[in-house]
Amino acid sequence: MNKYKKLAANTVIFAIGSIGSKVLSFFLTRLYSGSFKGGTEEFNIKGILEMFANFLIPIVTFSIQDAIIRYGLDKNYEQKAVFSNAVTVFKYGVAGFLVLSPLLALYKDIRPFVPLLAVYIIVSGFRQISTQFARARGFVKLYAADGMLCTFSLFVFNILFIKFGGMGVTGFLLSVICSDLLSGITVWIAAKHSGFYSKKFVDRELLEVMLRFSVPLIPTALLWIITGFSDQLFVRHIVSPSDAGIYNAATKIPNLISMVSSVFYMAWNMSAIAENDSEGRSQFYTQIFETYQAMLTVAAGFIILASTVLNDMLLSTAQDQRYMESNLYTPMLVVAVLLMCYNQFLSSIYTVTKETKRSFQTSLIAAVLNLVLNAVMIPMFKVYGAVIATFASYFVCYLIRIVDTRRLIPFKVSHLRFALNLGALLLLAVNQRTGWHLWISIDWIVFAGLIALNCEPMLATAKKILHRS
Repeated sequence: MNKYKKLAANTVIFAIGSIGSKVLSFFLTRLYSGSFKGGTEEFNIKGILEMFANFLIPIVTFSIQDAIIRYGLDKNYEQKAVFSNAVTVFKYGVAGFLVLSPLLALYKDIRPFVPLLAVYIIVSGFRQISTQFARARGFVKLYAADGMLCTFSLFVFNILFIKFGGMGVTGFLLSVICSDLLSGITVWIAAKHSGFYSKKFVDRELLEVMLRFSVPLIPTALLWIITGFSDQLFVRHIVSPSDAGIYNAATKIPNLISMVSSVFYMAWNMSAIAENDSEGRSQFYTQIFETYQAMLTVAAGFIILASTVLNDMLLSTAQDQRYMESNLYTPMLVVAVLLMCYNQFLSSIYTVTKETKRSFQTSLIAAVLNLVLNAVMIPMFKVYGAVIATFASYFVCYLIRIVDTRRLIPFKVSHLRFALNLGALLLLAVNQRTGWHLWISIDWIVFAGLIALNCEPMLATAKKILHRS
């Protein structure tokens, strides 16, 4: 099987296990928006809890799950040692977190939920370690099946705790805890992880290597979360909690792009590590990055055009009519998330080359820029100021990474195609934002142009996948 076909096969497997489950999870947003009696403000509290969890999980786990993939797939390292080291690191991380977790109560908005939030963080960390090691061992079908199981169980628990139990945000936390715990234990048993963990397998030398790789990824992960989290906090305290809830709702449609990207990224990360020492590495990166950009650009254009319809499907106005204001911000956020996906692809180069410090440095620039622009733009433009800040920070990060990563692995990039794609998407986003309905026909002409501009790299990769040699 050639490397293009293998990448495609893994992508399809991950897609089967992830896309359906991710879409189902995506539409849980309608359940939340229709069931939270506090409307947009309670929706914002849910978003803050998720942000705290996403912020703390890399700290508690020391981002060791990323090292599991990098070293677990590398044939130069013993998988038993990799996994035993990872579990040991996680144990110490959980112990330290339990001691410090009462400090979470200092943020008064989440104070009633701190005990459940702590359990959420620990259980989610456990699930990540269990599932990532399954992927590192090549159990991609099990990994995909777990994705379906996890989201189906999350859906069932949400219905039980929120729809029928009326437990609101507490029900959301309980649903995630139960779903992640079920997932982590199921994968652990099915993959027989117990045979790979023992204190006697702990390799101190490898442990130091793994930590040198993963520790720089902690601030990297935190900086990306800060970039997203600061938007909501600034809007919440400068504009209003209700507007912060609207902004949070506006990010849900753009996350469709991120969902598609994350499925491909799981398969790509495995291929990138496997092909790291191959002779045709640069050409492989060139072809895949061009195709990746092309597919996501076309998808982003379609989502922008359909954003109003998708928001109507996703958000329920039964509890709060203001949810529909998210239509003003969604189109531009789609473009911002697209740039974030490009940055994620480029981060794989830092992972493969073990240059995680450079990943941190570029993320730091984006996070600092985002904070500064939020402080300046939100008082001037209110919620849309956060949108501008998000787009600008991701764009600057892309410009830096596209130069920096090609010093590590030389590969070709069509800057002209990128500029034309970005210009077309911005035109579509501005038109959707302003509501110039006279331009509707032009919108579809622009979208057709996007397809024409990006079909060549997609067709070229399709031919390589279908080639038998």
